[in-house]
Amino acid sequence: MAYTSPVDVFLILSRGGEVLLARRQNTGFADGLWNLPSGKMEAGESVVAAVLREAREEVGLTLTAADVRLAATVHLSRPGGHARIGLFFHAPHNPTRHGAPVNAEPHKCAGLAWFPVGALPPDTESYNVSGLTGWRTGTPLILDGWPSP
Repeated sequence: MAYTSPVDVFLILSRGGEVLLARRQNTGFADGLWNLPSGKMEAGESVVAAVLREAREEVGLTLTAADVRLAATVHLSRPGGHARIGLFFHAPHNPTRHGAPVNAEPHKCAGLAWFPVGALPPDTESYNVSGLTGWRTGTPLILDGWPSP
């Protein structure tokens, strides 16, 4: 049987030494925790199209494919054998070209804030921490929750 796994896309939007995080609410997963703008790929959508869509839908930014670069990949294993693949894309924020981040989904997000990448809030969702660590350290692949090979 072929292996399949959901693919998540994350936007690491940076401003100097800070990254933009959103506090989740009313989603049924990780509510109350800080999270990067992110979401799942949709059928027929490339990973780049997905991260651009999520940036627009969640934080109201207009990014192009040339604005984002793959920064890290996280292969996540959660208890119960639920695995996911997360692709973390980085974009330095350019307010003139991209616009200002806004909470475009207040029904799912309690607010946005910039945090120093080296001092994330302790209530940052762990999948996000793994991807941010990969980006910050230049580690292209993170195995999160898997036993050591």
